[in-house]
Amino acid sequence: MLNTEHANFPRAGFFRRLGAMIYDLLLAVAVYMIAGAIGFGIFYGLHTMGLISLGGFEHISDTLNNTPIYKGIYQLWLALWVCGFYALFWSKGGQTLGMRAWRLKVQHPNGQNLSFITACARVVWSLAGVGNVFILLNSDKLALQDKLTRSEVVVLSVEANQMRNWRGA
Repeated sequence: MLNTEHANFPRAGFFRRLGAMIYDLLLAVAVYMIAGAIGFGIFYGLHTMGLISLGGFEHISDTLNNTPIYKGIYQLWLALWVCGFYALFWSKGGQTLGMRAWRLKVQHPNGQNLSFITACARVVWSLAGVGNVFILLNSDKLALQDKLTRSEVVVLSVEANQMRNWRGA
């Protein structure tokens, strides 16, 4: 969705982004924990139905954490949930809850919201937040993930950050 009103806001600096990242880290941990509980429940259910054996381990958690294929699938499950959290928020309204609190929005330079695919690419290129260090190395206030996805993080005015604008409207 194109929102030309948001096209002319200034780009966010490193420390403002860091504030939002710290806030969002708490939410990401909560998503990780919920995904972990759901994933463990699914694994437990598969064991209960006899589809997965303990493989010589005494506890289900030991099997999950010490069998490479199960551990790999479980870690992928957790990563997809956390990455999906960011990608969904960025593609639907341009803001996570932490970004909302700091009046930040991720968008294309013309004010258009990111597509879900672009938001997923942004998650990957952010390198777990390390991509933001690039802001300190250049004057255009663009992080690695901004440059590679042709997006930017802007600081919204108080009025533009109101709930009616949350979905990009």
